[in-house]
Amino acid sequence: MTPSQLSAFCPAAQPYYLALRAAMTAFGIETPAQVAMFLGQVAHESCGFTRLEEDLNYSAEALLATWPKRFNEAQARAYAMQPERIANRAYANRLGNGDEASGHGWRYRGRGLIQLTGLDNYGWCSKALSPKPGYLLRNPETLLRPLFAAESAAWFWRAKKCNDPADAGSLEEVTRRINGGLTGLADRRIWWEKAQHALHA
Repeated sequence: MTPSQLSAFCPAAQPYYLALRAAMTAFGIETPAQVAMFLGQVAHESCGFTRLEEDLNYSAEALLATWPKRFNEAQARAYAMQPERIANRAYANRLGNGDEASGHGWRYRGRGLIQLTGLDNYGWCSKALSPKPGYLLRNPETLLRPLFAAESAAWFWRAKKCNDPADAGSLEEVTRRINGGLTGLADRRIWWEKAQHALHA
């Protein structure tokens, strides 16, 4: 991947060029198919390289649509447009987080180019990226720095074993491994196809 190819894919990604190259090299994202799929997925997750932190400022309607099992109508109205409270409820007792009162949902909300989420993921990623035990758990905002944002995404990609389905061209399987479902599949496909075109231009 060259700087001009990355710019053709997504101009907003250009400041991340060196960080992306270093991260992909470190975590074995090598073939054109792997690189294109990785770029497409992180572009979707980061809103085209414009957001490194999860936006949780949901309306009541959006809460019901996004987390129907975690908010009923009354709760959605009570929590609407309050990002910290929303995060603490939506991510309570999952992904290694404690209960709503623990504050883990907000502290370990989605960050980085792949929106790493949850205490467990932050802890495992910290072991992979930092020589200081628990560094990301104590300093979760570190994932907002370009190199850590890119490295956390590449680490998560390898942890979820995404290279093989990427080489097979299985957008659905890669998306399931990253997202747990197929949320945003159409947008992911657009970014993936743009990456393929840019890398072969």
